[in-house]
Amino acid sequence: MFSWIGLVQIVIIAIILWFFYKAFIKNTSSEKLVHGLFGLGILWIISFVMTWAGLNLLGTFLHWTALFLSVGLVVIFQPELRKFLALMGNVKLLGGLFSSVISGKKTGRNSPTKSVDEIFSAVEYMSAKHTGALIVFQNKYDNTAIEKVGTKIDAIITKELLLTIFFDKTPLHDGAVIIDESRISSAGAILPLSKNELNWNYGTRHRAALGLTEISKSIVLILVVSEETGTISIAENGAFKKYEDMKKLRSRLEKIMK
Repeated sequence: MFSWIGLVQIVIIAIILWFFYKAFIKNTSSEKLVHGLFGLGILWIISFVMTWAGLNLLGTFLHWTALFLSVGLVVIFQPELRKFLALMGNVKLLGGLFSSVISGKKTGRNSPTKSVDEIFSAVEYMSAKHTGALIVFQNKYDNTAIEKVGTKIDAIITKELLLTIFFDKTPLHDGAVIIDESRISSAGAILPLSKNELNWNYGTRHRAALGLTEISKSIVLILVVSEETGTISIAENGAFKKYEDMKKLRSRLEKIMK
C-alpha cells in the first residue's frame, strides 16, 4: 500500500546519503568503492524484482551473482575499503571537539596574518635552498587519517622553528608538520602514501601529500617543497597545483589561515 510517510522517509534518507557522499566521499579514492556498492545494491534490487515478477530462474541467477560479487568486493576494493574505514574515523570528530572545549582554547598564538608571514617566509627560503618540506593544514581537530602523528610540538608558528624542523640533520625533517588551529601541532608525522600513478618527478613527499588528501576531508590542503627542484606545490582534493607566482601562494595561504 502506498504511504506518503514512507515516501517522505525514503527521500530524507536519500538526502542524508547524498550530503554524506558530497561531504566525505566525492573526489576521494573511496569514491570507487561507493560506486561499486551502489552497483551491487542495484543488482540485488533487480534480483528481487525478477523473483517477485515470477522470473524465478533469472532472479535466482542475479541473486547468486550479487552474492558472489559481495564477497569479491572485499578483495577487489581492499585498498579503497581500508581508506574508506579510515574516512569513517574522520567523521568521529565530536570527542575531539568536546575535549578541546573542556581543556580550553590554546593561548599564545600568532594572528592569521603573522602566521602566514612566518610560513611564507620559511617556505620561500626552503624553496631557494632546495630544502624539502611537507606542511599539513587541518580545519578540524582530527588526526585519524594520519598514520603516525609524530612528535607533539604545540608551538607558535615561526620561521625559525619551521626551518629547524626541516633542516636535513634533524630527526624530524623527513616527516610532515601539522598546522592545527594556527599552531604547529606536531612534527615528524607519517602520512599514508597515494596508490595512484604519479609523474616520475614526484617523490615520496608528494606521494604522501596526495595520499592524505585522497582519504581525509579534515585536511584543507598540504604544502610541499621539493628537495630536488625547489618547486612549491599544494595538494588538495587528490590533485596537485604548482605555485611559481609567490603572490598567489601568499594569497592562498591567507585564505586558509583565516
